[in-house]
Amino acid sequence: MNLKKISLALAVAVFAAAGTANAAEVLVSSNISTSTTWTSDNVYNLQDQVFVEPGATLTIEPGTLVQSTSGLGGSLAVSRGAKIYVNGTEDAPVIMTSTDDDLKTYREGCNEWGNLTLMGNALISASHYGGNPVGDNTKTPTGDNEKLMEGLTDNTYGMYGGNDDNDNSGSISYLSLRYGGKVIGLANELNGLSLGGIGRETDISHVEVINNVDDGIEIWGGTVCLKYVNIWNIGDDSFDIDQGWRGKAQFGLIVQGHSIDASQGSGVGDNCFETDGAEDSDAQPVTTASIYNFTVVGNPGDGDGGTTWRDNARMQYRNCIFMDLGEKLVRFDDDDGDGANGYGYNGTLSWADTWTTDYDYSTSTAMPNAGSWSAGGFNDPSVMYTAQVDGKLAEISDSVFFRNMHSDAYTEADARGVRDGSNNNVTAAYVPSNPDQNMPIQKLVRGGKVVKGGKDVYPVEFINPCAANDAAASAGTAPADGFFVPAQFRGGFSEDNNWLANWSAIDQYGMTDTSMNQPSGDINNDGIVDVEDLSAVGAGWLQVK
Repeated sequence: MNLKKISLALAVAVFAAAGTANAAEVLVSSNISTSTTWTSDNVYNLQDQVFVEPGATLTIEPGTLVQSTSGLGGSLAVSRGAKIYVNGTEDAPVIMTSTDDDLKTYREGCNEWGNLTLMGNALISASHYGGNPVGDNTKTPTGDNEKLMEGLTDNTYGMYGGNDDNDNSGSISYLSLRYGGKVIGLANELNGLSLGGIGRETDISHVEVINNVDDGIEIWGGTVCLKYVNIWNIGDDSFDIDQGWRGKAQFGLIVQGHSIDASQGSGVGDNCFETDGAEDSDAQPVTTASIYNFTVVGNPGDGDGGTTWRDNARMQYRNCIFMDLGEKLVRFDDDDGDGANGYGYNGTLSWADTWTTDYDYSTSTAMPNAGSWSAGGFNDPSVMYTAQVDGKLAEISDSVFFRNMHSDAYTEADARGVRDGSNNNVTAAYVPSNPDQNMPIQKLVRGGKVVKGGKDVYPVEFINPCAANDAAASAGTAPADGFFVPAQFRGGFSEDNNWLANWSAIDQYGMTDTSMNQPSGDINNDGIVDVEDLSAVGAGWLQVK
């Protein structure tokens, strides 16, 4: 018998498959009322909407598989006052999916189970919904506003919102969410990851949502920050924001496509980023956030906006890539079509003024319904709005635009000055004879056109998202503020590190290139992992004939 060297990725896959095959199934049908740990030697099958109740903590160990019987609609929700710790690692992620997922092969599908929802005590603006008042909620930030989470049916444990922007609902690391979004009623769908009123002390990094029927990640209010986010083939909006989110995000990949053959918004991707401000548009807090280093790959068939703006939202997109968009880079919807009043309502800034007004809330920003506050209090504007630290309230800067071919791709963006020289944006040249010549990522392979829900879709089959050409170096970087990393490149990836390696479904399904990465367990630094290396990283001895 000869010992052969094998890659770390193969070793991880072998051990993971063996662990899953030997795991015992645990049916979970009741709420979690006392602190509980889920371990990798079991598979946890969600039989219903399961809530982690206030005061309880759910800890999920590395390598644990959480499933729900396909079509049953099981989901997991973390109530206000509860905590969750998803402790996945690069080599042993936590996976939440349906029983139809074989964990090896990508397929068309979604709506097979529910989702993961977190609810917290941070500020939200939710005075109105559908044009009607919501309970006793107000347009001023009193800290008393609360709302029932979309897609949940329990009025006791399904509420979110409060007055603590530093609220801590736990942490999530290396989590893959697949084939979810089970619809429970008209306009009452579940997103892949739902975050309602989550505070900035909640840590979320290396999270993936693939093939969800509704939005990929949706955030309602709060100040939660996210890092290393992978969102693929979502049936509605990939990254959706509402009710006054005031957080940060860095390092992301959005790949637009379809999850099933259904209408756009329920199976075919709609907007890449959709940002709503406040409900109603003049309420406080209003969405005011900062996003750095995202790579956005649209659907050049019938995808909608790269960035869509509604209800007084104020967003900064910096060091990003926007390529292959189906329609507009900047899509001005004004209002959400659901009873809100859009930009300029009741003394708020107009759409145009939002792009020319400095971020500084203490001196220059119209603040209707700000109410009264004590200096340093939770509803002091200088305390509520801290995600933006320079520049303009609405901004797309230091980014690369490539192969956005729609006739109106840049019409609104140019009206807002996005491609003015002062913004350090680059519109990479498109060469018809060599369409990939100036592409800001290293490789992209699409399948042929398919028609899904009456829309043209060009599905991405393979990607190397690492930076190339104009994305390899940026003019500026994110601030070194304890959350952001000052990365000197555009898009979500440097030239030589694909952070999707090992933990993501995209890597597991063979849809991305990680060959440029140095394996983390490579003791000899030779690009492969031998028997001694595997022992060092805890994988044990693996003998291959």
